[in-house]
Amino acid sequence: MLKETVLAHLMANRHEACFPPEVRPRSLAFLQICLALLFPHFAESESCTPESLSSGYDRSEDLLRLLAHDLAPEWKLEGTFLGELPRLQTALMLDARAMFDGDPAATSLDEVILSYPGFFAVAVYRIAHELHRLSFPILPRMLTEIAHRETGIDIHPGAEIGREFCIDHGTGVVIGETAHIGNQVRLYQGVTLGALVIEKSLAQSKRHPTVEDRVVIYANATILGGETVIGHDSIVAANAWITESVPAFSFSGRNAAQRPRKEPGGDLPDYMI
Repeated sequence: MLKETVLAHLMANRHEACFPPEVRPRSLAFLQICLALLFPHFAESESCTPESLSSGYDRSEDLLRLLAHDLAPEWKLEGTFLGELPRLQTALMLDARAMFDGDPAATSLDEVILSYPGFFAVAVYRIAHELHRLSFPILPRMLTEIAHRETGIDIHPGAEIGREFCIDHGTGVVIGETAHIGNQVRLYQGVTLGALVIEKSLAQSKRHPTVEDRVVIYANATILGGETVIGHDSIVAANAWITESVPAFSFSGRNAAQRPRKEPGGDLPDYMI
């Protein structure tokens, strides 16, 4: 009797859309193949021949078509997404180079690509962001949550992130859906680019900060609000709490630009962690 009661309750409250059980494993397989197409470092078998590359391309196209059938029956842009892979590869090579150049402990680009959680999270984000841009529902968030679970880095696929992006260490980084990040920005662990007010009615508004070019944000800094702008060539100190905009060439502590930087580099210490 207990079993029937429990099952009746569960069935009555079951979501109308019962997704096929293949959605999760297909999403993971699709991500793994895309990463392997971009960088052989992620391949599960030898992948440096034209034949293996062609096979991976075909498999990724098949999986994306199946995922579209499961999640977005009207979506027919498999070729459009795959056509962007060369651009994504170029962008990620710039990210890898930025991480290598910004970390004295890095010994090679291969080390960054193979082992850095920041690179993995950014690579997954760039794949997911492209699908988000092409209006594929659900899948982009599933992909970035794979990276979130594996690295502790949470990047919403809707965020806009420029070139040569570096996340160092990375654990605990959160980048919200409407954040805008410029070029050559560097973040350390625990940084949050979040919303100042969390209300469902604001879902379509810009809720997360803008970080302009060449900004460095140190560990555990929290920057909140859609109108908050961190001006270019600025440094945000570790543990800062910022809810108001700060000017370019500034050094920012808790909720204020403590003092301006006279020029890029200025006379301020460049913390290394």
